[in-house]
Amino acid sequence: MSEDRCDLLCIDAPAAEGIRDRLPGLRAADKAAERARALSDPTRLTLAVALTRAEELCVCDLAWISSRPQNLISHHMRSLKSAGLVESRRNGKMVMYGLSDEGRRLVSAVLGDAVVEGVSR
Repeated sequence: MSEDRCDLLCIDAPAAEGIRDRLPGLRAADKAAERARALSDPTRLTLAVALTRAEELCVCDLAWISSRPQNLISHHMRSLKSAGLVESRRNGKMVMYGLSDEGRRLVSAVLGDAVVEGVSR
């Protein structure tokens, strides 16, 4: 006997089938997992939270804010951008980063609305 599984097979077929029909497909689940993995790194999560405090920040600002080297910040920003959580634009010689709507939603889901609104708990 195991405490983490049923000792009796008792499927509620209509309910289980209804749930299974509404699950995301494998491709959608892979994409969602990729976005979640992007925020699983503490540095990337810190950078995403910093971007909740400003509409846009450049790599120099993000490096100073996070006390990390610019080349590391650039690497992490590429990962966040690849996952669709940040957007970038060139402004002269600077690259400006901002959270995408999806990035803002995911940071909010991970840390709660108070973090996104700028109120620490």
